[in-house]
Amino acid sequence: MPRAAASNRRKTPVKNTSLEWPENTELIGLVFDLEPATSASLYSQYTIALHAWFLDQVRQINPTLSAYLHDGESEKPFNISALEGQLVATGKQLQLQANNTYHWYVNVFSQPVVQFLKQWLTQLPSIINLRDAELQIKQINIVNPPTTYEQILASSTQKQNQINLSFISPTSFRRKGHHFPLPVPINLFHSYLRRWNDFSGNPVEQDAFLEWIDENVIIHKHSLESVKVAAGKRGSVTGFTGAISLGLTKNAFANIEFTQLFYALVQLAPYCGTGHKTTFGLGQTSLEWIEPTSNISTEITTNLLPERIEQLTEIFTAQRKRTGGDRTEKIATTWATILARREMGESLQIIAQDLEIPYSTAKTYVKLARRMLKDAPSNV
Repeated sequence: MPRAAASNRRKTPVKNTSLEWPENTELIGLVFDLEPATSASLYSQYTIALHAWFLDQVRQINPTLSAYLHDGESEKPFNISALEGQLVATGKQLQLQANNTYHWYVNVFSQPVVQFLKQWLTQLPSIINLRDAELQIKQINIVNPPTTYEQILASSTQKQNQINLSFISPTSFRRKGHHFPLPVPINLFHSYLRRWNDFSGNPVEQDAFLEWIDENVIIHKHSLESVKVAAGKRGSVTGFTGAISLGLTKNAFANIEFTQLFYALVQLAPYCGTGHKTTFGLGQTSLEWIEPTSNISTEITTNLLPERIEQLTEIFTAQRKRTGGDRTEKIATTWATILARREMGESLQIIAQDLEIPYSTAKTYVKLARRMLKDAPSNV
């Protein structure tokens, strides 16, 4: 995933070798220092494997919680990052460098998941296995301090003239069935409010607050770049990275309740992330001003897959519409993802596992995709 190459992108973690926190904690963020014993290749969608590894760790301790995190229809009360550190482009893959340190962030924001973390850290495995790569867990520190929703709200009474939000990994929203790659305030705070309403125990009426946001939040400055990334299990996402500076109008402070909630949701952002697909590394958010950085060779490699998925999705969508196929978008995206990953050299068995479909189904889909691609008016 692009924009995650620099290990100094975020604030310095709070050193806490004991990793102790109060029993009433509802939100916390951890950073894992990881080290590969040998150089190893990573496929560009490796965050799927990180996601699966984390949920399997939950399953081993609390199967019911794991099922909820995997299948629950509500917001997910955790997010993970991609790996931050020196990733080198080698052909169509990325390479981890032996004995280099990589940082992996895990944030949780509901008490049941915090309780799982506390138990998990007492029996943590020494290795994270990402298919062909093994990463040794060298150290864990707290990066976003333990707190509760009540404490966040209580500490959000002080007026601030300006707040910063930096989007460290590609960030995007869903709007009218499409990706919306801009940090418009109403989208930002709708994203945070959904998590607040699900997990704080103190839900707020959504429409009135978002109308207040739309009328009163000002963007003072921004430094943003657009980026396309393969994220989640299917398809590609058009997102943005960079930073914005926000403030409130003078009239905003007349509504004390909404002003306090605004600052509380800002404090929530680093824990919950921004936008969608945050459990696959998107939307990692910081309250510091961090300019986007580029690693051209790595970006070229990581862009190959999402660009090919998008290209194939357009072809398959057009073909299925002409033949009257139903569920056009979902099928086209699935076929495009499978075929693009096969073209990148990945095994069909691994792709089927990632997409959680039978191998026989994946085999059928890739055959149909190749046939449809061959029959397309302008073969690609």
